[in-house]
Amino acid sequence: MGIKTALPTAELGLYSLVLSGALAYAGRGLLEASQDGAHRKAFRESVRPGWEYIGRKMDVADFEWVMWFTSFRNVIIFALSGHVLFAKLCTMVAPQLRSWMYAAYGALAVMGTMGPWYLLLLLGHCVGLYVASLLGQPWLCLGLGLASLASFKMDPLISWQSGFVTGTFDLQEVLFHGGSSFTVLRCTSFALESCAHPDRHYSLADLLKYNFYLPFFFFGPIMTFDRFHAQVNQVEPVRREGELWHIRAQAGLSVVAIMAVDIFFHFFYILTIPSDLKFANRLPDSALAGLAYSNLVYDWVKAAVLFGVVNTVACLDHLDPPQPPKCITALYVFAETHFDRGINDWLCKYVYDHIGGEHSAVIPELAATVATFAITTLWLGPCDIVYLWSFLNCFGLNFELWVQKLAEWGPLARIEASLSVQMSRRVRALFGAMNFWAIIMYNLVSLNSLEFTQLVARRLLLTGFPQTTLVILFVTYCGVQLVKERERNLALEEEQKQDKEKPE
Repeated sequence: MGIKTALPTAELGLYSLVLSGALAYAGRGLLEASQDGAHRKAFRESVRPGWEYIGRKMDVADFEWVMWFTSFRNVIIFALSGHVLFAKLCTMVAPQLRSWMYAAYGALAVMGTMGPWYLLLLLGHCVGLYVASLLGQPWLCLGLGLASLASFKMDPLISWQSGFVTGTFDLQEVLFHGGSSFTVLRCTSFALESCAHPDRHYSLADLLKYNFYLPFFFFGPIMTFDRFHAQVNQVEPVRREGELWHIRAQAGLSVVAIMAVDIFFHFFYILTIPSDLKFANRLPDSALAGLAYSNLVYDWVKAAVLFGVVNTVACLDHLDPPQPPKCITALYVFAETHFDRGINDWLCKYVYDHIGGEHSAVIPELAATVATFAITTLWLGPCDIVYLWSFLNCFGLNFELWVQKLAEWGPLARIEASLSVQMSRRVRALFGAMNFWAIIMYNLVSLNSLEFTQLVARRLLLTGFPQTTLVILFVTYCGVQLVKERERNLALEEEQKQDKEKPE
């Protein structure tokens, strides 16, 4: 009862009108706040001159984003362009060797960026997990993989290993942690797949080809070894009809998204305002809610751009990489909440689904989520804020199952059965709206700060109750209903497509 249930067109039109008006009103408040705060002392470090010819400053609080598209832009373009060029030449001349070319080019790029000692360090981790895979014990491979990951996340080993990097530069720490952590996950995936399929006799060369594929090396996304190995070893890869058009469209969307973010940051200082709690506290409730929401949307856009660029190159190499994460606007359940689909797939395959099974029993689900978020905590780097983030999201995922079990309980199930299908959808959307804000608040803790999250929660739930709370809940309810309608239309289109493909 829910997604396949249609609502009256007039009702959906009302929801669209309410949501559009609310977003415009919140956006106006954020724009005015950004203009008022542009010259504050607290903003000096992160609001710098931008479009000087129209007097606009730019929010540069995100160090990574600024580095990617300023000082490191040409390096990224050069490295990926070289990869595409050599891959194309190898595919034309000797397609059976293209996986070797990927590995050689990737290893040389890593050595040129981080130095030969860093490359040797990673090779050491690769060899260690390869040797573990020969023993055929999955628990040993996973345990050694987690120990290797911990060595890149905790002192004193992290300080010792970071000394293997040659030279110093702005993105050194980001590239070190990205390359090292993804290497460990890839090696662990290789080891676990080797244990699961001993008859396939994977070699150390297969592992090195997998790990040093440059587009995925530093920032992901991660493909599990079985998928990568099957796709990269196609001797004569063939493109599907319309695939090149899709690749061009994906590349175009990434460029448009980069330009849109650049324009947005000249008018809305959404990353800088939360750092000045006094100023943020003076915002209207609607603007504060919009600020919290926009911080999560930006993080999704950032991930979508990063994976969009990388995936475009991977698609040119005849791979089918993990897609960008689902937009935060379309999320109203914790089960679909993730900001990296590749890591989510890795965790689900090797931990979450392995322990949780069908995810319908309370105790196994609790064990699965605790194990999954324990590994996620290690991946992100253990610290107080990550512990809190993991606990909240682990609780949210389990609480959804508890509510679902409660809804299936006799009396409540009979009450829902007595409702019309449309009313049932409305009731479920109301719970979805509350869940949506739980997702925002729980993730705002790590994406921004605990203090800002507390400010938003206090204003929206305590000082703003009941007027602000109910208005924002209703606006969110309208958004959830529109998302459900889109999901319903997509489901119907898929059914129609499958019906057409069935033989008569």
